[in-house]
Amino acid sequence: MTAAPRREDADTDTGPIVDPGPVAADSAPAAASGPGGGLFARFRALLTRPGVAGVAWWSVVARLPVYLMSLAMVLTIREQGGSYPQAGLIAALYTVGMALGSPLIARLLDRDGRRGVLIVTGLAYPATLAALVWATRPGSWAQPVLAVASGIALPPTNACMRALWARMPLDDAQRETAYLWEALLTEILVIGAPLMLAALMVCGSAGTALTVVAVVGGAGALGLACVRVPTNPEAATDPGSEGRDGRAAPRHPLRDPSMLVLMGVMAASAVPIGLMTLAIPASVSAHGSSDGTGVVYACWGVGSALGALWLGRAPSRVAMHVRFPRLVLAYAIGTGLTVPTTSPVTLGIALVVGSMPMALVSAGEMTLVGALADRRLLAQAFTWASLATVLGDAVGQQVGGLLMDPIGPRGVFTVAFGVALTGAGLAFAGRRLLVPEAEARARCAT
Repeated sequence: MTAAPRREDADTDTGPIVDPGPVAADSAPAAASGPGGGLFARFRALLTRPGVAGVAWWSVVARLPVYLMSLAMVLTIREQGGSYPQAGLIAALYTVGMALGSPLIARLLDRDGRRGVLIVTGLAYPATLAALVWATRPGSWAQPVLAVASGIALPPTNACMRALWARMPLDDAQRETAYLWEALLTEILVIGAPLMLAALMVCGSAGTALTVVAVVGGAGALGLACVRVPTNPEAATDPGSEGRDGRAAPRHPLRDPSMLVLMGVMAASAVPIGLMTLAIPASVSAHGSSDGTGVVYACWGVGSALGALWLGRAPSRVAMHVRFPRLVLAYAIGTGLTVPTTSPVTLGIALVVGSMPMALVSAGEMTLVGALADRRLLAQAFTWASLATVLGDAVGQQVGGLLMDPIGPRGVFTVAFGVALTGAGLAFAGRRLLVPEAEARARCAT
């Protein structure tokens, strides 16, 4: 089987690109597409595919600031002589700007296409951050304003890239590999981006490091805006065409029952992450070894990355809507491994083992968003799904802080386990709504 001929992404106007050949599963090397090829072979086959390598590279560059900017802001404000409350306020306002601006930016992305949105944000983002660093000081009125503005101007690279994966001419196994790559990339950036910031600070100030990272991220957004992306003509739509030519207007993700169920599961699954963010350092400190908090935290990310590499090494033949509730249940059980721990060592082991399904859950969420959401609103769907996760994490942190004194770290771990099981129950209860429309129609036809 071969895919339809490629054409240029619907949100660009540079004309068609040359078809580099079939892109279906049987066009990839057998070792890469079969179970014996291994995950690295699948990643290599996907990321070196003509038309994919460029967009994947630029998307990585554009996302470098996402996972370290809050830390960089805190360090910069402190370096400028600001207090920790002032630094925390600026970092929080930056996050507020992201939360407020991302749905609007995603709407523009769906309506007008990626090029204009990424060019504007790719220029505005480093400009506002550079102004914050070099033209303001703690206590000035301009610094909070620029913090919110820079959060709003953050290039929507995550939503853009995940929507592009959904539109590229890939088969189901390749698309799942793409979203597993997205989940693994998140873990790599979470671990690696702060190290990059530390390396930059060795050569200069925190403000210089923040500016360099912002400029690099902006350059990545500009590169992603200009690179040509192959899309499946059957999946691509004309941005801004909602309601025209007799077609029904697209259903917004917040009015789509299947998306609401999925976002509910995502939010419920993120609450334990927020709870454990508080419980892990409290548990380590309770055993008199707070210096090891960073190492124990690292076990969490390492376990998730190892889980992606080991559990995702072979493509599954089970449909994602069937697999997803099982993955959420495995994640919940893994969360429960922290409850009986009695030392930082056993907690670290529990985090390594228990977090192994996390990247697969994340990849499953992205796969289902791409399959369930209206093709004309993919950027908005991925954005609202991400906001559901951020909201769940924030709720977990707030609740964890309130519960820490009355019930202690083990009690908070127990609450995290219970909430994770609730998320798994919701995933099983709503699994019929997680069936993609095309597959549901095929079932009805048979």
